[in-house]
Amino acid sequence: MRTEPPGPQHEWLDGEAGPVMRPYTLTGGRVRSAVDDFNLVAFVLAGSDVDTSTQSHLLPEHRRLVTLAHRPVSVAELAAELDLAVGVVRVLLGDLLAEGLVAVHEPPAAGILPDDDILKAVVSGLRAL
Repeated sequence: MRTEPPGPQHEWLDGEAGPVMRPYTLTGGRVRSAVDDFNLVAFVLAGSDVDTSTQSHLLPEHRRLVTLAHRPVSVAELAAELDLAVGVVRVLLGDLLAEGLVAVHEPPAAGILPDDDILKAVVSGLRAL
């Protein structure tokens, strides 16, 4: 007679899947970054001299973010690469930014757009082609 272990069973999880961790456990229950929220297209770049091996308090996800950020990468790309929610990645990036391990470069504000006259001239030029 076969007995199932107690607790809910899921067909899509097997023994090789490893431990499943809820996203809020990675952030310690925090839903907002200690620093301002990051734009999805903001670029993250780790310092060239950053060594996370001496930072024993960092989570593996923190270390992975720093590794991925050795080249400029957007917040959205980091979330996709780590397969984590954007909100979780923003909180983790806030931790790294507060420690000076990464720099975040926000895109220019939308208020810095070309003058209407310039846009009209461009449209007129395109129509003339």
